[in-house]
Amino acid sequence: MISRRLVLRGPLDLGATLAPLVHGRGDRTIRLRRSEAWVAMRIHGGVATLHLACDGPTTLDLEAWGDAADAAIEGAADLVGESDEPERLHAEHPVLRSLQRRHVGLRLPMTRRPFAALVPAILEQKVTGTEAFRSYAALLRRHGEAAPGPVQLLLPPSGRTLAALPYHAFHPLGVERRRADLIRRAASRAAWLDAAADADELARRLRSIPGIGPWTAAEVLRIALGDPDAVSVGDYHVPSVVSWALAGEPRATDERMLEILEPYVGQRGRVQRLLEVGRVTPPRYGPRYAPREIAAI
Repeated sequence: MISRRLVLRGPLDLGATLAPLVHGRGDRTIRLRRSEAWVAMRIHGGVATLHLACDGPTTLDLEAWGDAADAAIEGAADLVGESDEPERLHAEHPVLRSLQRRHVGLRLPMTRRPFAALVPAILEQKVTGTEAFRSYAALLRRHGEAAPGPVQLLLPPSGRTLAALPYHAFHPLGVERRRADLIRRAASRAAWLDAAADADELARRLRSIPGIGPWTAAEVLRIALGDPDAVSVGDYHVPSVVSWALAGEPRATDERMLEILEPYVGQRGRVQRLLEVGRVTPPRYGPRYAPREIAAI
């Protein structure tokens, strides 16, 4: 185990900042509380578990285990958004100004692990959150490995492991062939994706893989590289959340959402994240989609 103390440049809301890394209650790659986190990761060809604990508003104590412990410690500042610049969002709308005041310590994380962010994003394509989280938890139980360190976490499956699986191995996990084949294709290029130099290059590489569209790319870019402009075009809920919060319109298309967000180009993903943390929800009409049992089909 190695340890270090990190002095932050300003207040940090650790729980809200790292919340996008959690994919359901069954996600055993991370254990997150308001001021403490344990994160299991594959990084720089090795594995590590990183423990982060707030010691005051601007101090973070770090501990790491595993053969990539040094890399995990070195990446901790980016992970908690030390290189993020929330002040670049100049909020014109009173809802956004209020959310900025209430969530001063909210930052966009930067894991620098695109493939690890991509797998749950693919599982979340065109299904309910319940279905996606259930499948990811099952994938971790079946193909994850024990993480180093004193807590019981699981490492996300490696690209090599997932690429070698036949498509039908995903069916008992609740994943149909389309998403299974997409995970396998992406897994065969995991190292290539992780080596992308910046957000533009990563976006091009992601979009070059058939089956990865703007929604999936945005989910990965926001988490892996902390892209503040990565807005979830193609999401079922986000356009209406944006239109309700910023224009008072209960329903919107992607095109209308982008029109409303035009003044915030460069920071549209941050606007989306603020509205998520603020729990802004438009009026609901009609029943919700019911989760399916793909594994039983």
